[in-house]
Amino acid sequence: MDLAILDDYQGVALSMGDWSSLPVRITVFREHLGSPDDVVRALQPFDGVVAMRERTALPGEVLRALPRLRLVATAGMANAAVDLRAAAECGITVCGTTGMAGAVATVEHTWALIFALARQIPRHDALVRAGGWQAGLGTTLHGRTLGIVGLGNIGRGLIPVAQALGMRVTAWSRHLTAAPEGVEAPGREAFFAGADVLSVHVKLAPSTRHYIGAAELALLKPSALLVNTSRGPIVDTAALVAALRAGRLAGAALDVYDTEPLPPGDPLRAAPNVVLSPHLGYVTRESYAQYFPQLVEDVAAFLAGHPVRVLEEAP
Repeated sequence: MDLAILDDYQGVALSMGDWSSLPVRITVFREHLGSPDDVVRALQPFDGVVAMRERTALPGEVLRALPRLRLVATAGMANAAVDLRAAAECGITVCGTTGMAGAVATVEHTWALIFALARQIPRHDALVRAGGWQAGLGTTLHGRTLGIVGLGNIGRGLIPVAQALGMRVTAWSRHLTAAPEGVEAPGREAFFAGADVLSVHVKLAPSTRHYIGAAELALLKPSALLVNTSRGPIVDTAALVAALRAGRLAGAALDVYDTEPLPPGDPLRAAPNVVLSPHLGYVTRESYAQYFPQLVEDVAAFLAGHPVRVLEEAP
């Protein structure tokens, strides 16, 4: 088997799993492949692909243009960037990995971004490096309201820290019917109007694109902070940039974007009061140590004729 490992930004994929145990020839791509045409050209020679989460999209048009491809092994048990229906039609097996290390890491990174934004740490770091000193005032989180959009594993993981900080915690999603003890679940308008820090944690799907749009941003108070460690398109980027430029939102911290890596001329790069990180939510040594050995297992099981952790389109 000729196997491609995609988007190994840190150059650690080969050291995080026992690839030598497999009868495969491995090519590692450290740089993002880019457009669908670029992906097709690069992956023509390969029988299998190892994908780190949703860094490279494998839609139907790409999968159908890769007649040699028989296996996609992806970190996680869901990957919205892989067209599972097209994969099945093309005879391509898609396998994943299990475990909660990525979710735990994302909870921690969400709090890192909240603290960085509330206390203006990147701004002051740059100021000190340039020879300056204090400028501007930070925000104390104690007594403020954390509004969590979506109460999955990551959203729920924020709650204990918020409560330890003395924050009021509220939650909302279109289908939320109940919240844990100590968490309030106001209606949509009251939820957005009352949030001092809004943290987004819903899965990307056609129904959740622009889940947070101009109407929701208009409900936020001008002093509010928005944090998105879920997926870029869940927040309407154009509406977010407009709100920041008009001073209708105090700041935003983003780990995810409509296009990744973030293009050089993207308006977010020049937007005021924004903390940007390059989709680092799940990127920790512990998460990778969980992902990569299982990705090796996925390839080994497929070669043995007994695929494991197979992902299939929901009925």
